[in-house]
Amino acid sequence: MAGKRHRGWRTFLTNKYLKDKEIFFVEYDPEYPVKYAIFITEEEWVAFVAQRRDENFKKVSATNRERASNPTYAYKKGRLGYARLEEKILDETKSDATSLPPHVLWKEARVGKDGTVRDDVQHIYDECETLSQSISTAEDQENRSVLSRALNVPEYPGRVRGKGHGCTPTSLYKNPRRRNPSNQEVMETLQALQAQVLQLQKDNERYMCMEKCSSQLKETSEKASINCQNKFPEGISSCQLYLSSPTYRLVGKGKVHNTSGDLLHHRPLPDGHLKVSVDVVLDKDALLPIPDIVSETTLLRDAIGSFVAWPLDLIFIDDETPTKPASKDKGILRHNESVASQKEVFAQGSQQLSQKIGSRQKNKRDLPVTYLPKKGAFVPRYQISLETLVDSSDMATAGAIRLLDMEEDIFGYSCTETIGKEDLEHIFRHQELGVGVIHTYIRFLYDNFMRGNDQLSNRFRFVSSSLVNKALICREPDSCREYLVKRFMASSTNNLYLWPYNSGCHWLLLAIDPLKEVVYFLNSIDGEWTNYPDMKQLVDTSIKVFRSQRQARVPRTKSSNITWIKVQCPLQRNGIDCGYFVMRFMREIINMNQIEIPITYFDEYKCAHYTRLQLEQIKEELCQYFIEKRLISI
Repeated sequence: MAGKRHRGWRTFLTNKYLKDKEIFFVEYDPEYPVKYAIFITEEEWVAFVAQRRDENFKKVSATNRERASNPTYAYKKGRLGYARLEEKILDETKSDATSLPPHVLWKEARVGKDGTVRDDVQHIYDECETLSQSISTAEDQENRSVLSRALNVPEYPGRVRGKGHGCTPTSLYKNPRRRNPSNQEVMETLQALQAQVLQLQKDNERYMCMEKCSSQLKETSEKASINCQNKFPEGISSCQLYLSSPTYRLVGKGKVHNTSGDLLHHRPLPDGHLKVSVDVVLDKDALLPIPDIVSETTLLRDAIGSFVAWPLDLIFIDDETPTKPASKDKGILRHNESVASQKEVFAQGSQQLSQKIGSRQKNKRDLPVTYLPKKGAFVPRYQISLETLVDSSDMATAGAIRLLDMEEDIFGYSCTETIGKEDLEHIFRHQELGVGVIHTYIRFLYDNFMRGNDQLSNRFRFVSSSLVNKALICREPDSCREYLVKRFMASSTNNLYLWPYNSGCHWLLLAIDPLKEVVYFLNSIDGEWTNYPDMKQLVDTSIKVFRSQRQARVPRTKSSNITWIKVQCPLQRNGIDCGYFVMRFMREIINMNQIEIPITYFDEYKCAHYTRLQLEQIKEELCQYFIEKRLISI
């Protein structure tokens, strides 16, 4: 509309000041229109006069004037206009449509008062009908309309032919206006492409490595045994892990398990490989020689604390580390203790220890004994008893498992937790814990604290680490969010949801109060929640969806202010104890029976670090629970 008014204004100035009564251009210089000085400067007037007197302009103007005076397809609706004509047709036909196709409206605008249609107009209309059957809406929108194609004329930008003044492609097709991407969007796209290229390079390295391993396996003699390789000492030995592609390098440290008949995740090991537990990663981008199909793990850093298959020629034994003895010493082996435990006095000699244990075998229902009456030395009674049971049962065979039923009230769904020999070995040797052990301790807390106690069972709930963890958050964020929201919707009162979260190589605890929209962050390595952006985004989104589903009204200024509180909890002094810390955190929170966790932690349990004895209490409770539930029997 503004453009049309501006063109009319310039035509008015031309006719009034530059032409005479016969509509011819005057020869003299026209007078500057002082009347319109507020709109036009003298410099603009001089340029305007020169432009209008230009011969090229006069030629174009004459051509357009002649074409407009004798149109090929004359418009015959006077001052009615396309818009009012369209409205009139829709009213007369009582149609539910909101608009007419451009070629239909174009034809109706050229029907005379007698109702006759010229043959050439009808021909164009028929051709439009034919084209509309073969051209999609996207082609009509992005290129030229069927009317422009039938008329064989160019389409001008900013208008739709046959729709009249004011109708634009954007308003007709409802397509968003295109714009050039911002610098930030360009950088984000570039970063995404770089990440894809890096991932493709890693996948290519992994493929080449697997191809090399396969070729090496084909060259291996058929007489090579699967386990108990001669070049490795029998039992468990500390080792260094190497990779040969793309460069030969040390990538991590762990323990090689050279045991006859050993299995990996209940499956036979590939030829030319041994089972290795990963303890330390030196190359964070290193790929596993053979990806773990059970946990869908491809990176070495994601396999910390678990078992993987490793090629024989890339495993090197640490000479200074002794192999596993034939007869097990009761208690934690010295070389497998945590850093904290090595600084404290542990158990006495095996003979003296067995005598003291024997004197207490009469009372099998006693609570875990943490201290001996006289010397004060710690005796892991239930750990020793459970280890003896394991050695005497089928669990001594690698690959044996036990199943522990998890009731629906624990995680919001009924399931079965699998406990393998590896999980028990992690407890006995004080190694990093898997999700099976963490969930078993949650079942212990539920049975011994919450079952039959309505106050605790209505106040505290748990989130399954099997359904919400780092791998699933990255791969299936929607299912993780749906589970959390469903878990939050299960209660109508204030609840504290305890969620042991595994970031891939570290356990931490989240305590979530969804009604108050408060998240307590307990991390035993003093890290920030900003170090786990995927986890934080999932929790924030789940709380917002929960807020929406319960139709809670929150001020607009506070709609995104979900409160995260970093609790100053006890800190670990090594890279092993995170799982044990998380279990003790949950026990102490339930024992205090408080929804709100103080920022400085509970005064009753406040300390800089948990001692080895405090962690051994947790392990004793676990082992006692295994025995009492008769999960391990001879």
